[in-house]
Amino acid sequence: MPPHAVVTDKRLADENHQVVTVEGGRGGYRKKPCKDCPWRKDAVGVFPAEAFRLSANTAYDMAGKTFGCHASGTSKPATCAGFLLRGAGHNLSVRLGYIAGRYHGDVTDGGHVLHDNYRSMAIANGVDKDDPVLALCRD
Repeated sequence: MPPHAVVTDKRLADENHQVVTVEGGRGGYRKKPCKDCPWRKDAVGVFPAEAFRLSANTAYDMAGKTFGCHASGTSKPATCAGFLLRGAGHNLSVRLGYIAGRYHGDVTDGGHVLHDNYRSMAIANGVDKDDPVLALCRD
């Protein structure tokens, strides 16, 4: 993995949004959900449904990619706090990150109500409940 953050993939979610894959960097994480965090129930509709379809694989069992905080950008990527709290229980990268000391168990919801899991977040944001991309999401 490169020592500096490198964008390795970009996929358009709509004309104003994209889902970006970033590899490398310091590997930081957010300690609480940001203002427009899609895991917050009061932030539904900020991002298009396609963004959730493209990121669903982060919630699959033994996933190797994590859900990044959109507010962190690509030069200093950080794992999303909402994801760590509600979507990462079955994610291999996160599990290994806790073992390696990358994550410290100091993430809070910041007093915000969060979606219970990736599936409920994606559905609340317009992904059809029967969409095949959600079939492998762990709840």
